[in-house]
Amino acid sequence: MKSPAIIVPEGLHEVLLHACCAPCSSAIVEWLVKHGIRPTIFYYNPNIYPLAEYEIRKNESKRHAESLGIEWIDGDYDHEQWLQGVCGLEREPERGRRCEQCFTLRLTATARKAKELGLQYFTTTLASSRWKSLEQIERAGHLAEETVDGVTFWDQNWRKGGLYERRNQLLKEYQFYNQQYCGCEFSASHLTKCQTPCEVKQTLRQRMRETKRQHSAHLDEMSQSIVGRLRKRLKDAQVVMAYWPLPDEVDIRPLLNELVAEGKTVLLPKVVDDKSMQLCRYTSLTDLQEGAFHILEPVGEPFTAVDTIEVALIPGVAFDSAGHRLGRGKGYYDRFLATCPDLRKIGVCFPFQRVAEVPAEAHDVRMDELAI
Repeated sequence: MKSPAIIVPEGLHEVLLHACCAPCSSAIVEWLVKHGIRPTIFYYNPNIYPLAEYEIRKNESKRHAESLGIEWIDGDYDHEQWLQGVCGLEREPERGRRCEQCFTLRLTATARKAKELGLQYFTTTLASSRWKSLEQIERAGHLAEETVDGVTFWDQNWRKGGLYERRNQLLKEYQFYNQQYCGCEFSASHLTKCQTPCEVKQTLRQRMRETKRQHSAHLDEMSQSIVGRLRKRLKDAQVVMAYWPLPDEVDIRPLLNELVAEGKTVLLPKVVDDKSMQLCRYTSLTDLQEGAFHILEPVGEPFTAVDTIEVALIPGVAFDSAGHRLGRGKGYYDRFLATCPDLRKIGVCFPFQRVAEVPAEAHDVRMDELAI
């Protein structure tokens, strides 16, 4: 007789499920509930980097659990401590020693949480990924079991029993965010080494769209804080290049009107053709009309005295600490700013838009500072 794909330990009625992400958890949770096993989800993944990526994945896992009425526990996020735990293994390949050490750290924390909750069994959704070594996960789980008295690792290949196929179905049904790399910066670097700069940028744009969706309820509040800091930076400037914000950009409209009321010259971009843009003066909302890409743009004569502009406020999709900027892919700002090499450029972005690295190409223009 063929043995069942999933073997349930005798007497197991509830389990602490270490969840790496919502997509990998979904089919497992569904199976557990269907078979009368109550899961408690433990989201403990300090390996994930950057923080914005971590927040996306965490919130998706929480959303999934809440939709099913399942208890969900948020583990601590201490990426620096995790880095110390894998110190010396940074150059290891995927499925190498760093990955096994990472599994051990996360599953040991899961074992401790199981004991704290009075649960005998714990298991992990890591064993559902075809990109991970089941042997490494098995060793890590049993080491965690040996380290923490009174708990048992449910060593299960969660790819079996049609669960991997069901995972892909639920991914579409729930419209889960589907990450492009395992989680840590080292796994991300392995991914991007196989991509062109253009492909890396496209991946980053996708990630930022998901991040903004997660923070949509707080964009107005964050915009107000950023505008407050910009006021101080623009105190002495008389001619300012700015932008009319899209719904997902830092809303600087109140600041623009304040600058105009102070008698300062405010300039906004206007798309001329497929390659170029020009600046026109902004004095009030009546100066604007819908232009290219359904963006409000200024009307009137172009402003040509670009050498008199003292500072430029530049929006973007993402920025890094070196001032590299990721735009929306059309290149308008880069081409224009290349003609004004001495202009002081301030990248304006939400905190979550600052990332570890933005791929830089020869034509990309760096910012002089960031307003976050």
